Amino acid sequence: MAEPVIIEAAINGVTSKQQNPHTPKEPAEIAEDALRCFAAGAAIVHNHIDSVGLEGDAAAARYLEGWRPALANRSDALFYPTTNAGADVQASYAHITPLAESGLMRLSLCDPGSVNLGGLGPDGLPGSGFVYANSFDDIEHQFGLCERHGLGPSIAIFEPGFLRCVLAWWRAGRLPAGAMVKFYFGGDDGFLSGFGLRPTPTALDAYLELLDGCDVPWAVAVLGGDVVESGIARVAIERGGHLRVGLEDHAGPRQPSNEELVREAVALAEDVGRPVATPDEAAKLLGLP
Repeated sequence: MAEPVIIEAAINGVTSKQQNPHTPKEPAEIAEDALRCFAAGAAIVHNHIDSVGLEGDAAAARYLEGWRPALANRSDALFYPTTNAGADVQASYAHITPLAESGLMRLSLCDPGSVNLGGLGPDGLPGSGFVYANSFDDIEHQFGLCERHGLGPSIAIFEPGFLRCVLAWWRAGRLPAGAMVKFYFGGDDGFLSGFGLRPTPTALDAYLELLDGCDVPWAVAVLGGDVVESGIARVAIERGGHLRVGLEDHAGPRQPSNEELVREAVALAEDVGRPVATPDEAAKLLGLP
């Protein structure tokens, strides 16, 4: 039987209810939306919180407000948070330790590089935005938290240099168990568009050439676009990869729900001839501690 496809649902991010009214923001909404995504076929749910003024234990408590009700219904559910955008890497990731100590989180995250993020101004040029910076020391801190707490890192690949950094950790035997790399292709819409490679088979080939010989699982996502409609999702599934969908990433004329996006991904996997992983199957495929 073909290896199951791991589907991750990134359910909110910076997407507002004005952009899409289906976007869950409050903890109760996050719990309900996550349960619908798991029922539809997602194995992992990633979400943000309204973290203004929240760091460390307070941010962790806010995440758990949304996760606990979902886990009461789905004890197998896999959740992970985002970085908290604090003053430094210690503050930005201060919520990871209390979340790990809660016993309710098996995944964490690592962003192994730096990139300009933003949108285009009225003149069509890159305008408002920021430099998302992660030094090599910052990356070591992020991976160190995963190693210390037995968490599988979800690794964002915005640019090819991010992957080269991950491969250095892998070749050195230092990449934490349970790692998964996610190739973030840049779409044409939304605040997080305009970076990196476009979602084409040629671009995926470039990443897979770098990854050649490395057995770390990989997935594709399109930030500021539609990963399924772009065609890159089908190519990834055919080549043995996995998928990330959800309203954090999605942009376009439609206003789908997260559940709809998950169901579209499930239908695509079935059409290609691969089953969809349950959370327990995903944990085994990733080799989570």
